[in-house]
Amino acid sequence: MTQQLSMNLATLRNGSSFAQMVDDCLRHGVTAISPWRDQVAAVGLAEAASIVKANGLRVTGLCRGGMFPAETAAGRQANVDDNLRAIDEAAALGADCLVLVVGGLPGASRDLPGARQMVNDGIAAMLPHARASGVPLAIEPLHPMYAADRACVNTIDQALDIAAELGEGVGVAIDVYHVWWDPKLAAAIARAGREQRIYAHHICDWLVPTTDMLLDRGMMGDGVIDLPAIRAMIEAAGYHGPQEVEIFSRDNWWKRPGDEVVRVCVERVKRVANGE
Repeated sequence: MTQQLSMNLATLRNGSSFAQMVDDCLRHGVTAISPWRDQVAAVGLAEAASIVKANGLRVTGLCRGGMFPAETAAGRQANVDDNLRAIDEAAALGADCLVLVVGGLPGASRDLPGARQMVNDGIAAMLPHARASGVPLAIEPLHPMYAADRACVNTIDQALDIAAELGEGVGVAIDVYHVWWDPKLAAAIARAGREQRIYAHHICDWLVPTTDMLLDRGMMGDGVIDLPAIRAMIEAAGYHGPQEVEIFSRDNWWKRPGDEVVRVCVERVKRVANGE
């Protein structure tokens, strides 16, 4: 079994069904997955949970909750309500965590500190239900290019500051695509380890040139990220969970058969990410 690899099912967005994606993973010994909520909804939560249980799968995360900021109080409450549903879905799947992509500036706002306060308030509002449900919340800081529209939390330290304020059950998902550039990366990962807040580790690669900032992530080894170095930092910080492959690749990997994608991921994790 390929125990140190989890397949984020965003990597397999080629039109396959949930069951087909699971079959492609199992064919190559991958027994850990991280599905997206729309993929679960397409098959139905009960059926997805049944497939997970029947195949003895580990669900390393559910993607995603978050998107807290909104222009009105009613909009912010609607976002919290959606996150409460996401917690229930994560619990039903037995997910290790619910990944939070927190959201950016609401509407025409230029108030970045205000958006970040909405994120704090939103997580605080969902946290009691998450704790009661046994679902850890993993804030995923995104690259600063997404600060306006996807995530106003852009560094591991920013995410850890929120987690420290809110307390137990809030941590970070460290995605190399979003944090590899950070000159304080080593210190931030070490801090996350000391605070025991590393809940997930996502990998892919940064292509040069990148043709689309959202949908042109690279396969491990095809770009410029020093994956073994970052993994060494994460393991030194005390996290030894799976490396979760998450590749958004509209014009390349999403056009290939899932069997091929999983096969290449397994080979690249072994050869490139682990440096074997």
